[in-house]
Amino acid sequence: MGKSYPNVSEEYKMAIDKCRRKLRGFIAEKNCAPLMLRIAWHSAGTYDVGSKTGGPFGTMRYKAEQGHGANNGLEKAVTMLEPIKAQFPSISFADFYQLAGVVAVEITGGPDVPFHPGREDKPEPPKEGRLPDATKGCDHLREVFVKQMGLTDKDIVVLSGGHTLGRCHKERSGFDGPWTSNPLIFDNSYFKELLSGEKEGLLQLPTDKALLDDPAFRSLVEKYAVDEDAFFADYAESHMKLSELGFAEA
Repeated sequence: MGKSYPNVSEEYKMAIDKCRRKLRGFIAEKNCAPLMLRIAWHSAGTYDVGSKTGGPFGTMRYKAEQGHGANNGLEKAVTMLEPIKAQFPSISFADFYQLAGVVAVEITGGPDVPFHPGREDKPEPPKEGRLPDATKGCDHLREVFVKQMGLTDKDIVVLSGGHTLGRCHKERSGFDGPWTSNPLIFDNSYFKELLSGEKEGLLQLPTDKALLDDPAFRSLVEKYAVDEDAFFADYAESHMKLSELGFAEA
């Protein structure tokens, strides 16, 4: 399905550009790119294509959504971002959180993800239980990403590669450790590590290992492990799709 992006004013575009620059400096200074990517993804990943509810529409600003089990620790991201958001009252929270995710990828060496402004804030958060469960396997991943969100097998593998940034924290998820040896650099090392097997000090979740069990998933893991350019090109597209779920539908 094509997109029909809303027309936003020149003033709004200028505010987005200025906000992007502020976010670059802030995320670089605080070394918080993984957290910014997580708030963007967890905001967008609640979209349900059947009911057309949830999605990247700023509802993470509500304590109720921050309190969802899968969002443990994201109240910190919301609080950290408040001083920057206060400088740009005209920008929707929906655009702001997605812009933070795009900038997080860019400043850690990843691809430039296209960003289209104009998301509107929704008045209430989605119900809990729509985000992926890291303890489960391939069927669960397809249930959440394909059936619920309307994405594809390729999107599942590509977006899993975003785990090249960041780490799990035991108090938040029950898991502990980074996926790669440099969790503040966006590259294709997630796929290389996945194929090389478990290593002391590095994390592989059940949902990561599941990508090797399914032939359709595994062939993409193998492709991205040897071709970072292909991963970056596909990542930019998949991240954009995720950030626009339910937005600007033609």
